[in-house]
Amino acid sequence: MTMYLVQSELKAPKGQFNSFGKYNYRSCEDIVEAVKPILAKYQYHLIMSDEVIGVGNRVYIKATCKVLEGDKVIAESSALAREAEIKKGMDDSQITGTASSYARKYALNGLFAIDDTKDADTDAHRHQQGAVKPPNESAKSIAKSVWDEMSEEEQIFLNDIGMEMVVAIDDNNMAEACRLFYEQKLTQEEQTALWSRLDSKQRSAIKKYRDTLKDK
Repeated sequence: MTMYLVQSELKAPKGQFNSFGKYNYRSCEDIVEAVKPILAKYQYHLIMSDEVIGVGNRVYIKATCKVLEGDKVIAESSALAREAEIKKGMDDSQITGTASSYARKYALNGLFAIDDTKDADTDAHRHQQGAVKPPNESAKSIAKSVWDEMSEEEQIFLNDIGMEMVVAIDDNNMAEACRLFYEQKLTQEEQTALWSRLDSKQRSAIKKYRDTLKDK
């Protein structure tokens, strides 16, 4: 019952700002700082841990977040994030750190029942440039249908790409976000499905960047 009260009382602010996309979003740190005093009120504490998991040639960070009362685990949640294979301007430790922060955020979302479906940095983990034009808004229902018809393996593959796109957008690295979308040798169907995983602010940010390229 107390965890329900914690979840009800938690108001995690969107303390981060993406200057390119012009939107606010919450980070892992925003959630932790907001929940600490509430947990202390009920004599709970939060611990977070990471585990590196190899799947084929991909490396994932599995984050686990637990709420404890003394040594007793009251609730826990886990989430996965894949390390980006290439992240310009970042060394290996920074790449791992970014994946860890992303995974911990989603584990915290699950633990404290935070609905991030409207956050511009989040849709890629669950929903979620060059030759092919992105589908417009009127085609989104068709795109969702394409997504729903894909196999679980295809959805996981596209979610991984979407996750990296979201991280790039949050870093104002629109060139990298566009590269991920257009240079993965995706089929038209896969691009359409991936586009449906992004929210309106993410799509707008990509379109805005594409427009700036056309003006040059």
